Amino acid sequence: MRLFTAVLPPPAAVEELAIVVGELRRMPGADGLRWTGRPGWHYTLAFMGEVDEALLPELSERLARAAHRTPAFPLRVHGGGRFGRRALWAGAAGGLDDMRLLAERSDAAARRAGVPMDEHRRYQAHLTLARSRTDTDLRPFVAELERFKGVGWEVEELALVRSNLPVSGVPGEAPRYETIATWPLGGARPAGG
Repeated sequence: MRLFTAVLPPPAAVEELAIVVGELRRMPGADGLRWTGRPGWHYTLAFMGEVDEALLPELSERLARAAHRTPAFPLRVHGGGRFGRRALWAGAAGGLDDMRLLAERSDAAARRAGVPMDEHRRYQAHLTLARSRTDTDLRPFVAELERFKGVGWEVEELALVRSNLPVSGVPGEAPRYETIATWPLGGARPAGG
């Protein structure tokens, strides 16, 4: 199964971002982009790719420890950027050092559990909004996003998410994301508590 760890924005942050994305989608050139949908809005911490199901128990145990060792932290969707001329993203503000630490601990937990991970790169908090198959001038979209300062929330859990890739072959079909486990961060209140 294809897995990654993530921070999932709460419904209020998603609703607020949806308004901004609606405005971006009305801009010139927006119809040439493949926009991600609300179910796909997340901040990936560590992408693991295909993970053998036999590794899940140890992976879960190690991710639980990583979450417990990381304090809850404030976050908000803020600004945006691009990767080259093919990916547009919303950024983040708040407890970015804690978020980076959680990403590093997630990566280390996966490695120690036996998941073959790609080369480690410096973490860049981003929530992908759109992609392009061809080189596209994304600067006007980034300029619009730079003014966006979303509502803040407290990140209180680490999520393990399964990515189900499209299989129908229908153009524009998006991956489906399924949260398969969550763990409270250290200092966070347990769910329902």
